[in-house]
Amino acid sequence: MKAYVFPGQGAQFSGMGKDLYEHNETAKSLFEQANAILKFRISDIMFEGGDEELKQTKVTQPAIFLHSVILAKTSPEFNPDMVAGHSLGEFSALVANGTLAFEDGLKLVYQRALAMQEACEINPSGMAAILGLEDAKVEEICAAIEGETVVPANYNCPGQLVISGSNKGIEIACEKMKEAGAKRALPLPVGGAFHSPLMEPAREKLQKAIEATIFHQPNCPVYQNVSTRGITDVEEIKKNLIAQLTAPVKWTQSVQQMVADGALEFIECGPGKVLQGLVKKIHREAEVSSI
Repeated sequence: MKAYVFPGQGAQFSGMGKDLYEHNETAKSLFEQANAILKFRISDIMFEGGDEELKQTKVTQPAIFLHSVILAKTSPEFNPDMVAGHSLGEFSALVANGTLAFEDGLKLVYQRALAMQEACEINPSGMAAILGLEDAKVEEICAAIEGETVVPANYNCPGQLVISGSNKGIEIACEKMKEAGAKRALPLPVGGAFHSPLMEPAREKLQKAIEATIFHQPNCPVYQNVSTRGITDVEEIKKNLIAQLTAPVKWTQSVQQMVADGALEFIECGPGKVLQGLVKKIHREAEVSSI
């Protein structure tokens, strides 16, 4: 069985999608549709913009979404048995499996990006990658920190967990992780504490937008970050999508479940190769490739 996986924030690069735009009429028309919906030429920033421009959350999220979704829509062999996306990538996955229309998916992603940017400004906060510690140990250290918010945010693969929280909380946690034997405890260059309770203001805004959007019956299951199971029930998909902003991304557990459900081949659809690397670390026997 084929599982298509869609990357999240951090996979962007200057020039992403340019080949598609120049050589495929469908792709060109979708990019132009996106420019009209967003009311700025995101395609120009994707093709020619510098790292600083591409790093802004309000650009990064729709840019990665567009690259991923347009790749899926223009790939003749795209025929998934199951889909999953890492954080933002879950929206790409839901357009790719027919749950969301292209236009609705893009609008939601843009609203999500703006809401997250705003939440970051309300609560100065951040994230850090913890390498070489058991998940349970990371969870235990986070839970023991008093007076500050700090939680596990991304279960990326065994031995690689990202934590999220207040700046002070992250600082204290990093020290304690190193004392506990972590190989590295590395603050990440992100705007805020994604997938933590500090994203609550963004979750409330996104909930309204999601509830006002039409969701369709998907043509294959989506393995969502919050539940890690294959889901086709529209109401459940909505509920998990709303919870996703303040809940951890359980990528390790999702990939393990996809393998248990018969996935043999994982195809990354979007910029970069981050997810291929993570899938290999989670399940060595998996075949990985990209569109």
